[in-house]
Amino acid sequence: MWRLLRGTLRALPGLRRRRPPQPRPSGSGSASGALPAMERAVVRCVPAEPKLSVSFVLGDGSARHMQRDQAEPLGRALARIANNAGKGHAKAAKKSKKARAEAEAAVPPPPPPAVCLFSQDGEAVAEDVPNAEAWQDGAVLQIGEARYRVERNPPALTELQLPRSLLAGFPVCPKLRAEFGSPRDCLFRWYQEQKAEPAVGTAAAAAAGGEAPGGWVEAPGGAERVFTPSNAHIGLRLKLVCTPGNGQRRYGLPREVESSGPVEAGPGACTFDARHLYTKKVTGPGLIRTVTYNVLADVYAQTELSRTVLYPYCAPYSLELDYRQNLLKKELAGYSADIICLQEVDKSVFADSLGPALDAFGLEGLFKIKEKQHEGLATFYRRDKFSLLSQHDIALNQALLEDSLHKELRDKLAPYPEVQEKVHQRSSVLQVSVLQSTNDSSRKICVANTHLYWHPKGGNIRLIQAAIALSHIRHVTHDIYPSTPVIFCGDFNSTPSSGAYSFISCGSIAEEHEDWGSNGEEQRCTMSLAHPFRLKSACGEPAYTNYVGGFHGCLDYIFIDANALEVEQVIPLPSHEEVTTHQALPSVSHPSDHIALICDLKWK
Repeated sequence: MWRLLRGTLRALPGLRRRRPPQPRPSGSGSASGALPAMERAVVRCVPAEPKLSVSFVLGDGSARHMQRDQAEPLGRALARIANNAGKGHAKAAKKSKKARAEAEAAVPPPPPPAVCLFSQDGEAVAEDVPNAEAWQDGAVLQIGEARYRVERNPPALTELQLPRSLLAGFPVCPKLRAEFGSPRDCLFRWYQEQKAEPAVGTAAAAAAGGEAPGGWVEAPGGAERVFTPSNAHIGLRLKLVCTPGNGQRRYGLPREVESSGPVEAGPGACTFDARHLYTKKVTGPGLIRTVTYNVLADVYAQTELSRTVLYPYCAPYSLELDYRQNLLKKELAGYSADIICLQEVDKSVFADSLGPALDAFGLEGLFKIKEKQHEGLATFYRRDKFSLLSQHDIALNQALLEDSLHKELRDKLAPYPEVQEKVHQRSSVLQVSVLQSTNDSSRKICVANTHLYWHPKGGNIRLIQAAIALSHIRHVTHDIYPSTPVIFCGDFNSTPSSGAYSFISCGSIAEEHEDWGSNGEEQRCTMSLAHPFRLKSACGEPAYTNYVGGFHGCLDYIFIDANALEVEQVIPLPSHEEVTTHQALPSVSHPSDHIALICDLKWK
């Protein structure tokens, strides 16, 4: 944190001499309104930490940063400030030790300036008061003739980044982390590189008041967290100036970041463009737009196998994570969904890309990583429609081993140790989130999200995984939240003719089903399974939801509780011509090897 704050101050030389460009609203809880011309002394003091920090900028422009024990008497901190301020003048010119010694012998250094801290009511704070108590918001630090308004724990940005890949027509959302504030309360100002034009054009821009320092000009419409560059930005870099804020309309020091490269041209028409025509607006009360989507984890897209065997038809650059994230963020944002269940989400992608982007579009994100993996499941829900009551995520293999809910299934598996071992080796997880409607507290929904075992011969493993998942969901919706309807989404790696699909949609599976012997007769396990739900596939049985060079089939589903929910509409899938424009998926116009399923649900 110390290095971040130091870097922020040094990176913003213009802020040393003036207030940030955004007006500070009234009622911020500091003395900014009474003393508008006063410089800032930023104090960071967190009770759980032993030290506090004090940061300010001297009149010569040099930044000063100190860390002091919170329990230390104020007098010692003020003495250190005086000493540092005095050294600032001596260090103004860089000289050799000998030259400095000769200069100091000829002209004695000036005495350290007088330093005092005044409370908000103008009284000098006693020097024996502990630092943690002395440095209060609204106090005034005086160093010689200079006065600094103390701002204790103002909102601060600890991280601010722009994506490496910027495409015209695709939303750019910064990754940012705020301390003592929230990304949703920050102020944003976007700039674009100024085009190389004759001097008269530059003068005109400056006269219009739009030019920013350093060859940057304010981007039209660039005052929101998300900025979508147009074709006019192709070849130009972008800059973002972000001022951290909190819910009390208090603002901290701005910070800026420039893109590492220019905006590039987009890929043209994408597979999801036509689908967005059906999802321009968020659904009204009583409707739930739900999306399930395997987004293709980067850990799988960037393997030699993927590039040369699985997706040899896909241009290498369009398999790059930054490129695919551009497409994915635009696609998901355009669905205006209430609930999104994603599979194969890289941990870093959730934290650095999808989480921040969808948060900016009003969606709260939850993540469940697979055991010993770098990817997992993500569930997003619209904040103004739902609040989170509780989470009940599990690892399927661990639940089978340890949870008493699955004792009967364990007993059935006991005679088949090889199958049992394979189930235990799988890292599949189940994400279960119970949401409550913000408009009607009596309406709750259980959203389950999973990704079952992938192997073509693993039908028996998927049956057992589905049984574990449904038993756990039953526990949540019957024992913890009785009579709560279910939306069960995921990549089930199961076609409509498979045992897992039949089991989920029919409620039972017979012991003679062929999938019990999917890995050969020597590993056949015979058992019957049942669950109490009445589930149906909301999007039916599409011809395919996964389309790669050597395979296409329907593997993804949105199962809904048919007793409580019904389908209002299913958003049409891309046409076969769109899917195969570049032979198969993924492609330059589609970010994954799967296709998102989208439907609008309503309560019965």
